[in-house]
Amino acid sequence: MEFDEEKERRRIHQDMIRKRRLMARRRRRALFRLVFLLFFFGALLSGILYLSYTLISCGNHLYHEYQSMYAGYTERQQVRRGFVDPRFDGYTNVLFLGIDDGANDSGSQEKQADTLLVASLENETGRVRFIHIPRDTWVTEPEHTEQMRIKNLYAAGGAPMMVRAVNQLLGISIHQYVVVDMDTFADLIDALGGVDLYVEEEMNYEDPDASLSIHLKKGYQHLDGKQVQEYLRYRSPELGDTGRVQRQQRFVRALYQNLLQFETIPHLPAVAELLKKRVETSAEIFDSAHLANVLRHMSSDAPGSCLLPGAEAGQDETIWVPDEKRIDEKMQEWFPNCDRVRQNEEE
Repeated sequence: MEFDEEKERRRIHQDMIRKRRLMARRRRRALFRLVFLLFFFGALLSGILYLSYTLISCGNHLYHEYQSMYAGYTERQQVRRGFVDPRFDGYTNVLFLGIDDGANDSGSQEKQADTLLVASLENETGRVRFIHIPRDTWVTEPEHTEQMRIKNLYAAGGAPMMVRAVNQLLGISIHQYVVVDMDTFADLIDALGGVDLYVEEEMNYEDPDASLSIHLKKGYQHLDGKQVQEYLRYRSPELGDTGRVQRQQRFVRALYQNLLQFETIPHLPAVAELLKKRVETSAEIFDSAHLANVLRHMSSDAPGSCLLPGAEAGQDETIWVPDEKRIDEKMQEWFPNCDRVRQNEEE
């Protein structure tokens, strides 16, 4: 019996030793796991903090880069279009300039604005209206007292000068401008597949010095880019530049309707490529979303159109003298408080 008790005591003692050793191993493992977890979570926390710091730093850098880019954009737009009256925020007014080579009053060759067209899009309704300005409109050079034909201002100060002259002439704000030379214009029409137009009379004109040869038959026909260019540049003896502007109005209406046709969609990539590479514009990436939204809501209704109110000069029938009173009335009709804008500028 004593022998059995001794054996039992030894067994119990050995069991206690094994339990202590097992508990010691468990404590060591628990301690190791704790150290590992502390190290892992410490490293993870450090990584998160570093990543957060990096993202915040990167975000701050990008924010400052964006701010810098936007400040540069704002400065460029200020130079290009001048002050934009907030009362015109409900509209997007775009000045289109068709540029060609021509002789100034002294006979020297220079780049001139052969075509001037203001397209006004009402942002909410999508309604479109066009204001056609004769190239020989008599204006005062912005910030100067010298008077000249508006087409000659392009050589003096490029598109920004033209924008300021049109702002001053109409008493409205121009938001963007687009400048295209006549060759690019013809290529754009070809890229769209041409335009259907009614040629109202036989058009035959030769000017070797200007490399101009126009021969179009009377009647309804499909015109390619070169023929459209001839149609728009023709100056009949009876109507002169007034007739040219009237043809511009007919062409713009026909082109607008063409652009709204489903058949135009396959041609748009080629048009976009030409616009990207060969057309000058004040619009930048910051304007993309707004312009895309405006174009998306363009109305399918026929656009309104008007010729700049005025008359040919008595002594020189090639000069178009603006009628400020009638211009104010027309702009007041199309844009609320337009007359007040001109008054404010004069003050």
